Amino acid sequence: MDVTGLNEPLLILLIGLLVIVAILLQSRLKAIGLPSLIGFIFLGFAIRLADTRLGFLSENALGVFDVLGKIGVICLLFRIGLDSDIVALVRQMRHAVLIWLASVAVNGLAAFSVVHWLLGRQLVPSVFAAAALTATSVGVAVGVWRESGSLGSGAGNLLIDAAEMNDISGVVILALLFAVAPILRQGAVGEVLPRLGRTLLTVGIKLVVFATLCVLFSRYLEKSYTRFFSRIESSPGFTITLAGTAFVLAASAGLLGFSVAIGAFFAGLVFSRDPKAVRIEGSFDAVYNLFVPFFFIGIGLSLDPAAMLSSLRVGAVLTVTAIAAMFVAAWGISLFLTGWREAVLIGLSMIPRAEIAMIIMQKGCSLGEWAVPPEIFGGTVLVSLVTCTVIPMVLKKMFPLWPQGQGDARE
Repeated sequence: MDVTGLNEPLLILLIGLLVIVAILLQSRLKAIGLPSLIGFIFLGFAIRLADTRLGFLSENALGVFDVLGKIGVICLLFRIGLDSDIVALVRQMRHAVLIWLASVAVNGLAAFSVVHWLLGRQLVPSVFAAAALTATSVGVAVGVWRESGSLGSGAGNLLIDAAEMNDISGVVILALLFAVAPILRQGAVGEVLPRLGRTLLTVGIKLVVFATLCVLFSRYLEKSYTRFFSRIESSPGFTITLAGTAFVLAASAGLLGFSVAIGAFFAGLVFSRDPKAVRIEGSFDAVYNLFVPFFFIGIGLSLDPAAMLSSLRVGAVLTVTAIAAMFVAAWGISLFLTGWREAVLIGLSMIPRAEIAMIIMQKGCSLGEWAVPPEIFGGTVLVSLVTCTVIPMVLKKMFPLWPQGQGDARE
């Protein structure tokens, strides 16, 4: 072994073993009803702990994991966009928008207040933590609702709409925050307010233009595009074209100054309205399962063992804040829209923080410790691990006691 790190064959061996272990972890965690990201993050942290003792990960090896993680982010956001049903969401958003607005506002304010004033952190880390905790995870709780046969109920549809809106707003917040964070770093908000306003306006215009182009492509070109490539390729082959399209749009967003994750999300939305493309989604699973684990493994690799004690303290405070703020916001609004039992289930189901929250924090880490210090990053990972583990277990106990009616699931 090269003393400076793994040589090429051993690095490839490690990546191959991680792919196999990730599939096994995913299968076992799915069997007990837990999100696979929990196992992937722990796997990455185990590698980080081993590296602190053995020093086998060179800068080149970490660079390879970074690239694999970025591909994983693109696949993850593309899948989230592909799973979204914007047409149905717009049609039924009247009630869900109230839950969405309350959850974003209450969680953002609560998280910022706790991190900035209670924990005494600087402005930019506080803003990143607030942005991350505004996001919920549409996938974690929905699996429990589906398993219980309750996803098609009125409360189930309301949850899907509110969670999807939360995902979308989280991606938009990421785009805006990534652009203004360097400006916020320069001083107090009052001193940089003019530049902040101009930057927000510029980013907003770019975002609207990019979204409009994606909508036009989806409405007028996507069916012809899909039909053309599906004629010359079988369904598995077309998956590669679909993935290539996601990469092109992700890169386009990057060239416009957004994160590549934004482009990947819009790429998924482009194809989400086409039933044929959604059917092809099943064959996209192989690409998804290959690369997405590396994003969460990268999260674990990014955890600093030296900062774990302070991360646990910060994480405990953030976890209590994340649970309380989201439940109060979602339950309080749902109480006016449904029965009290349904409101409790919706409030609990909105609590988990997973993909979008982790993407926001990971992108903040890429800017440097001035944006997301190790203890804030580790604390947010703890929020994700706790909420994604505990909430599905609680919901599984509650659904037999409070069964929901059947209906036409809006998926």
